[in-house]
Amino acid sequence: MNPTPVIDAIMNPPSRVRAVRRAVDTVMERIGPLMDLSRPYVDGLENLPREGRFLLVGNHTQGGGEVLLIPYFVRREIGARVRPLAERRMGDLPAPMADLIAAYGAVIGSPETARELMRHDETILVFPGGGREIAKFKGEENTLRWHGRAGFARVSVENNYPIVPVALIGGDDVYRSLITRTSRLGRLSLAAAQRFSGTSDMAPPLMRGIGPTLIPRPQRMYLRFGAPIDTTRPARIATDEWVSAVKDRTQQSLEAAMADLLDLRSGDPYRELNPLAWRHATRPAGAHSS
Repeated sequence: MNPTPVIDAIMNPPSRVRAVRRAVDTVMERIGPLMDLSRPYVDGLENLPREGRFLLVGNHTQGGGEVLLIPYFVRREIGARVRPLAERRMGDLPAPMADLIAAYGAVIGSPETARELMRHDETILVFPGGGREIAKFKGEENTLRWHGRAGFARVSVENNYPIVPVALIGGDDVYRSLITRTSRLGRLSLAAAQRFSGTSDMAPPLMRGIGPTLIPRPQRMYLRFGAPIDTTRPARIATDEWVSAVKDRTQQSLEAAMADLLDLRSGDPYRELNPLAWRHATRPAGAHSS
């Protein structure tokens, strides 16, 4: 199969990107001990198709830990490099940041990009909520904000690409939002974001971390890989109907996993990373304490 511009850019990046990629790969290889310090709860790794041909569909959080944790555990489990689909606006970032994003394996998300990656059997990661799911106002924590987006389902159906829902809980508690979207301050934040960036999708809410500061609150992360969803369209069902069904099934699976993890976390004495509580921390089935 001849390489397309998208694949060629991944396989043959500029020398500066190759240098950053080597540094990123080194960090990813040595990050295991750091992961062990935070001891994230991870289950469902057995659901990952071994050949690496699947689309991961996840939820964004304010903490952003999913961007690191998902690729790390996928690569450790099956050896596949995950290709995150980044927001289009990421392509406008200056060179140092853009080079880091490219070195990490991310590409600017679009249906065309996703199709090319699928034709080459890449492991892909997408967050249908996009940037609007990162900046959450009070009351929006641990919820999906997809606004009906179904492009990921359509491209997956077109290519008979399995979908693996992947849920993360904990990232929305690193910071605490203090205002609602409809409050006076919330509306002011939305208006300011619209004026200066042309969109209110990523309007920042008023937040705090530890006490009145922006120091992140220690939180354990809870990650679950769901069972793969077969996107092969039955002959008797119209394409649009099947795309809608795949989108709904993915969303329901992801929301159910998030709800399960929230319930699991509620009874976990280690949820705030108190080292004295580690011996009693909640663990996946089959895991052993150390």
